[in-house]
Amino acid sequence: MNQTLLKKYAKLVTVTGANVGKGDDVLINSSLEGAPLARLICEQCYKRGARRVYVNYNDRKISRLKFINEDVDTLTDIPSFVSDMKNSYDTKHSVVIQILSEDPKLYDGVDPRKLSEYSKAADKAFKRYFDCATANKIRWTLCAVPCEEWATSVFPDEKPRAAIAKLWDMIVKSMRLDVRNSIKAWKEHQDALLERSARINAQKFVALHYVNSLGTDLTVGLPNGYYFTGAREKTTYGKSFCANMPTEEIFSLPDRNKVDGVVYASMPLVHDGNIIDKFWLKFSQGKIVDFGAKQGEEILKGIIESDDGSRYLGEVALVQYDSPIRSLETLFFNTLFDENASCHLAIGRAYPLIEGADKMTDEQLAARGVNFSGVHVDFMIGTRDLSIVGIKEDGSEVPVFKQGNFAI
Repeated sequence: MNQTLLKKYAKLVTVTGANVGKGDDVLINSSLEGAPLARLICEQCYKRGARRVYVNYNDRKISRLKFINEDVDTLTDIPSFVSDMKNSYDTKHSVVIQILSEDPKLYDGVDPRKLSEYSKAADKAFKRYFDCATANKIRWTLCAVPCEEWATSVFPDEKPRAAIAKLWDMIVKSMRLDVRNSIKAWKEHQDALLERSARINAQKFVALHYVNSLGTDLTVGLPNGYYFTGAREKTTYGKSFCANMPTEEIFSLPDRNKVDGVVYASMPLVHDGNIIDKFWLKFSQGKIVDFGAKQGEEILKGIIESDDGSRYLGEVALVQYDSPIRSLETLFFNTLFDENASCHLAIGRAYPLIEGADKMTDEQLAARGVNFSGVHVDFMIGTRDLSIVGIKEDGSEVPVFKQGNFAI
């Protein structure tokens, strides 16, 4: 990435993604490869009046060494100085920016139980932060830069330098950095996704029925008062931000108790440095009652058995098959990108996208069908032949997707 484009990227993430402003406290979590971008984002934050910027770097190889050498009791005993740092970002002036650069095979050969138990412990340790982020009480955004392991997984026939260059090119295109005014292009894109959300919301569907040739035949009930949104969210105090960069989705939540049928994943899922592939889930009254996978079944089992809420769904997201990221014809082995090339669902925690949710207690939200969990794991289900039908309260049906694309 040349310096001009990198500066453009940093400004886009700071302005459109995190919407950093005067008096904000910013936490940047970054891979080592993300350091050049992190420095430029830091500079942009101060230019926009941030009070304080803290940058926390992580090293994947050290993370792997921890999981190989430490026992479960040690891994799950997360020191308070680690959790306190992240949980302290819980005010209206808190902003968290994550620069991802992941190795899809990082934890190959690591005991799945260690990964599962650590994930449960982390969910508890960082609960205050996750609760704030889920409820839009703070601004947060995700973006990515290549690393050698990721790039060569995506482009296995290329030498490392060439693979990294190709992956950078894909990121530039998917982030709309190849247009003259990226911030303007993103505003137009956000407006278009919000208009599509409004069209779905106006139908007042009570359920969505998914069918495709993989074997998916799934009915997802929607809770009373739900709404779809996308690309530009608002905090509880009215400040906008964009959580995922790139993004092509509109999303809402299911009623956790009203999901029935079977769904087949259409793309591999990379979770905690492990690949889960060719998997399926069967639901009855919202609960996962059976599942299987040709690769990574133990990892999938660990996700599902994390807690009570991880046996239910927390997100329903619509992305048409002919999306800009899908047009790149690349499997990224990275959820941030792959979920924006495909309709997807998420196991676990729901974003409470219900009218008036900010005035409801957790008990009231749960009564509406909002799912609570320590995990939130997106998996892709979209295909070229995916059909989605919206079902109204009177039983009438409206096509939402035909042949993988929006019909509404």
